[in-house]
Amino acid sequence: MKAVGYQQNLPISHTDSLVDIDLPQPQAQGRDILVKVAAISVNPVDTKIRANVAADAGQHKVIGWDAVGEVVAVGPEVKLFNAGDRVWYAGDLTRPGSNAEYQLVDERIAAVAPSSLSNAEAAALPLTAITAWELLFDRLGLTPQLSEINNDSAAELGAPKPVILIVGAAGGVGSILTQLAAKLTDATVVATASRPETADWVKELGADIVINHHQPMLEQLQQAGLSSVTHVASLTHTDDHLDQLIEALAPQGKLALIDDPQQDIDIKKLKRKSLSLHWEFMYTRSMFSTWDMQKQHELLTRVAELIDGDVLQTTLGEHYGRINAENLKKAHALLESNKAMGKLVLEGF
Repeated sequence: MKAVGYQQNLPISHTDSLVDIDLPQPQAQGRDILVKVAAISVNPVDTKIRANVAADAGQHKVIGWDAVGEVVAVGPEVKLFNAGDRVWYAGDLTRPGSNAEYQLVDERIAAVAPSSLSNAEAAALPLTAITAWELLFDRLGLTPQLSEINNDSAAELGAPKPVILIVGAAGGVGSILTQLAAKLTDATVVATASRPETADWVKELGADIVINHHQPMLEQLQQAGLSSVTHVASLTHTDDHLDQLIEALAPQGKLALIDDPQQDIDIKKLKRKSLSLHWEFMYTRSMFSTWDMQKQHELLTRVAELIDGDVLQTTLGEHYGRINAENLKKAHALLESNKAMGKLVLEGF
C-alpha cells in the first residue's frame, strides 16, 4: 500500500522530512477495523511528532491522526461496524497513522461519519471535535444542552451565567470548540483572534464577543461589559498569556489547556482565587485503554448527528490536494508558520 513516512527527525524543508513509501497492507485482528483511507487532515500534533519522535531503526514512521474512510475488514471481536461502513476517527498515537492507504483502528474510537459531509469536509473534524468536546464537557464541566431545571436551580443559588474565554479560537480546535460552546451551552462565548479574517471567522461560528490576544485581555473584556470569565480554554501560547488569564478568571474559575507551554507553569498563582487547572489530551483514552475508551465512539456519533442536523459545520480551511509527501510537506509548513485558519485537508492517493 502507498504511504508517507519518515526515518529521521528533520526540518520540513528537508527533502527527506517526509517521503513516499510502500508498505504491506495490515490485517484486522481483535477489535480493530481496517479502513481504506479516503481523506485526512493535518494537525499540530503531526508536526510535533515528525520533528521529535524517532522512527524505529531501519523503519519508516507513518503519522497522521485524522481520517475518514471505508471499513474493508473487521477483526473477530468487532461489534460496532461492518465492511462497507463509512467511518471517521482520530486514531491512536501509539499506532501507525492515517498517512497511508489502509489503517487499523480500534472500533471504540471510531464512529459512522456524517452523511451530509464530503470526505474532505468530514476529515477536518475528528481530532478537534474530540478535543473540544472533552475539554468543554469532561474537563471544564460545562453541561451540553443545559436543562431548564438546571438553569433555574443555578439561578436560585445566585450562580452567574457561564462566560468562557477561548484563546486561539480560529484554529482547528478553537473553531469547533466555539461552535460547541455557542450551540450546546448557555455560556457567553468570548473568542480571541488577532486578524480581521480570523475575527470574522469566529463570529460566524457563534462567538458573542471577539477580542485580540495580542492586546491586554482584561481591559478588552471590561470594555465589552464583562468584569471576569468563569472558564478559560487556552489553546495556544498559554505561557505567554497565563498571568492575564488568571487575572481575567473569576474566583473558583476553571482553566483548561491543550498546548505545550515552553516554561514551567507556576500553579501557586492559582491558589488565591481557588482556580482549577485541567489538561486535555484526547489520546489519553486510547493510549491507556481506559475503561471509558468507547466514549470517543459515542461523542463522534453525537457530533455526526449534530452536523447532519445542521447544528455544527465543518471547519475545513484549505484543501491541499492528493495525499503524498509533497503536499503533506506544504501542509506541515503552513501549520508551523502559525498562520493556518481552520483545518488543512488532503484527499485520495
